[in-house]
Amino acid sequence: MSELKLKVIELQTLETYSLRIAVLRNNTPTSDPKYAEDSKPGTIHLGIYDADKNLIGTSTWVLNPWQNDINAQAIQLRGMAVAKNWQGTGLGALLLSAGVIHAEKLKAKYIWAKARDSALNFYLRHDFAAVGDGFTEGMTQMPHHFVVRELKI
Repeated sequence: MSELKLKVIELQTLETYSLRIAVLRNNTPTSDPKYAEDSKPGTIHLGIYDADKNLIGTSTWVLNPWQNDINAQAIQLRGMAVAKNWQGTGLGALLLSAGVIHAEKLKAKYIWAKARDSALNFYLRHDFAAVGDGFTEGMTQMPHHFVVRELKI
């Protein structure tokens, strides 16, 4: 991966849709890749393209309060997706690092997400803590947990 010099860039919302569908909507009841927060003020979309100009990783970062401390600045991570043939190569960590930098610039105290249980260990390895009981997320009908990472501001 290091030889390719992959870098995280800011994307337009529409650029995220194909990868969201391929990764996040695979084997779910819906193929809708849109989030209500996609056009919310302050939302950014990050992505990584390969040498052939294929989007291979994406994430969306939304200004949304964390439920346990609604008065603190918080960023919700949504739509983290890495192309199947790139999973396990460090792209998720690269996207996460760029999102943390973004959150720190905004002086966010928290980053939180609804993490699929299948990805829960990824978040736990990256300083997130699982909070509360698991739940079935409505759109995907898959098991999830809330995860949160407190930033030092």
